[in-house]
Amino acid sequence: MHPSQSELLQLKNLGLASVNILHSVGIRSRDDLHRVGPVEAFISIRSRGINASRVLLYALQGALLDVHWNDLDPDLKARLASEADRQLSASRAR
Repeated sequence: MHPSQSELLQLKNLGLASVNILHSVGIRSRDDLHRVGPVEAFISIRSRGINASRVLLYALQGALLDVHWNDLDPDLKARLASEADRQLSASRAR
């Protein structure tokens, strides 16, 4: 399926560029994103050398919750960022 026909485009916060990136790491549906989770998806993206900002991390969480990323609770954003930073640091240390 071409990314422009992906069900991911129906999710809040995700445009064609984000969907292309998700497809590049094997996430092709909402179920895939839910199963992997936003932090692991973000880590996979960054591990491929794609320079994604925290906004993408928040957008992925918001997509699962059907909430604009900017409306996520600040504590949730902090927890997501902390977990992503922890995992990225651990992967660099290996």
